[in-house]
Amino acid sequence: LSKMAIAGIGGACRIQLGLRRPLLYCLHKVRYSASVVNAESIAEPTDVVHRRVHGNGNNNVLPSEWKMLNSKDLGISSSEIAKPTRLVLKELKKKGIPCSYFTTFSGPHLLFVLFHVPPYPFLCRKFLGYEVFLVGGCVRDLILNRTPKDFDIITSAELKEILRTFPRCEVVGKRFPICHVHVGDTIVEVSSFSTSARKLGGRATIPFRKPQGCDEGDYARWRNCLQRDFTINGLMFDPFAKVVYDYLGGIEDIEKAKVRTVIPANVSFVDDCARILRAVRIAARLGFRFTRETAHFVKEFSGSVLRLDRVWKMMDLFLVFLSHSL
Repeated sequence: LSKMAIAGIGGACRIQLGLRRPLLYCLHKVRYSASVVNAESIAEPTDVVHRRVHGNGNNNVLPSEWKMLNSKDLGISSSEIAKPTRLVLKELKKKGIPCSYFTTFSGPHLLFVLFHVPPYPFLCRKFLGYEVFLVGGCVRDLILNRTPKDFDIITSAELKEILRTFPRCEVVGKRFPICHVHVGDTIVEVSSFSTSARKLGGRATIPFRKPQGCDEGDYARWRNCLQRDFTINGLMFDPFAKVVYDYLGGIEDIEKAKVRTVIPANVSFVDDCARILRAVRIAARLGFRFTRETAHFVKEFSGSVLRLDRVWKMMDLFLVFLSHSL
């Protein structure tokens, strides 16, 4: 972490966004107008976006875009996190001594501590404590001073360990399972780094090599962020350390009010054409504009959304209109 660039944004200066464009105008520009390709005057060419994610081929240094930011400087307050989510975060966090505690030991003292850790993976992780983060659109909304519609948690705990932690909890999803933790009438989604790593393993477009000098924590967080659809959804927030991790340039794109895919847009939309509808929904809801590359391939692959199940298409279109009315 010491090698990561540490940056701050003045807490008194909230990100200011322009007036929201009419939704029908946004849809018209995406589908029909060729000028949408030129809508982004400061957009990066495709090869630059590709290097942002895949690197420059030099594995000897950490990517320069990796940043740690103080959440208070971004205007995030823990009180903005919904109470059920806070309860889940605290319950996972209090399961033992934080891993960072053991970095204070060395030599015989470290050996003494390690020999007192039971040699069973579950008990060892429980003793060391679980890492927990908020991820995705909820972090983006907190930075924008908007109320997130839901909060997603990712943790170092295995799914079976999450099940042991909460009495009202169930695993949902077969291909990419996550946990639904029931807190009163609220369901909090909790995923595991181990599950998301297996999900990432099936995508040939993502690099897997660990950059030299990168610790395991950064590597796990970076790999998880690479799964996200857009850079502004690729932020990770540790509410206990008060740190926001930005591995993809998401903060910069929030400041510029831009929607940019994490991986090259042509690859991203082929990988999941539902991202086209999500891109339109996010742009309409937040008043953001597409980068040149994203706009081009939204238009290029717009016909692919016809392959989606009718239920999903109707749901996404409904959310587009609903979000614009908020």
